Amino acid sequence: MGFVQLGLLIWRVTCAFVSALAQVFLPARKKSVEGDVCVITGAGMGIGRLFALEFAKLGATVVLWDVDKAANEETARLVQAAEGKAKAYVCDVSNKNDVYRIAEQVKTEVGDVSILVNNAGVVCGKTLLELPDEGIQRTFAVNTLAHFWTVKAFLPGMLANNHGHIISIASIAGHYGGVGLCDYSASKFGAVGFEECLRYEIRRTGKQGIYTTAAYPWIISTGMFEGFTPKEGWLLPPLEPQHAVNSIMQGILTNREVVFVPGYLNFFTFLKPVLPMDAMWAVVKFFGIDTAMDTFTGRRKEE
Repeated sequence: MGFVQLGLLIWRVTCAFVSALAQVFLPARKKSVEGDVCVITGAGMGIGRLFALEFAKLGATVVLWDVDKAANEETARLVQAAEGKAKAYVCDVSNKNDVYRIAEQVKTEVGDVSILVNNAGVVCGKTLLELPDEGIQRTFAVNTLAHFWTVKAFLPGMLANNHGHIISIASIAGHYGGVGLCDYSASKFGAVGFEECLRYEIRRTGKQGIYTTAAYPWIISTGMFEGFTPKEGWLLPPLEPQHAVNSIMQGILTNREVVFVPGYLNFFTFLKPVLPMDAMWAVVKFFGIDTAMDTFTGRRKEE
């Protein structure tokens, strides 16, 4: 009996590989999000604002969450100017009580949320011994723990309706570390692990109308990582924000579970487990990831 089960496993894995390869070479069919209610955290600026514009353009009602009221309202204005539907809420996603309270308000005032984009993120940009304790706590509260609160708030409704999509905007730093990224990278590793477990838990429910997408982009030139200067930047230049959002939206609309931007970063995740530590350190040194954060300034408060 054990050999039969093993044979079935090999068959299923082989079929999954063939299906995945087919998706690479065949044009994928995009789903409609028209009429969906889409919550986007960190919607006040950067790629959060771009996601809002893209989802609204496709007919979704976008619900904008950010701690910056003025920036968030500007995003709502831009969406409405483009004839989209938007409603802005001030919400600190690091505060679970704030998340749960605003989530209930959204359900009452807008309706059941069927798309959740966990996009909000922060970075301190210091080495471990330079990091203030409160900075470490804030990074994990926004980049990792907030995903728990938002998903707990909206997943029950998605399960009840057997309709939904949860998107986690993580980072390639959730797979690789770097000097000056202890808090950020560790928090993104946590977000990656959270999303993987969530994917399995949703699959176990048997609800086939709920999808998850985890996005792992390289540095995006939104200002968040201003001053990040790798040595071989010509090989991996910062991503243009609209290009990054377009790539991730393509993955969302085709229900892809994992999206690397650029796509070839996926290849490096296969190398990491097999390369000796000295080899990994050589790669880090070559790309200058050991010194890239030395000139980090981050986004100015007025941006």
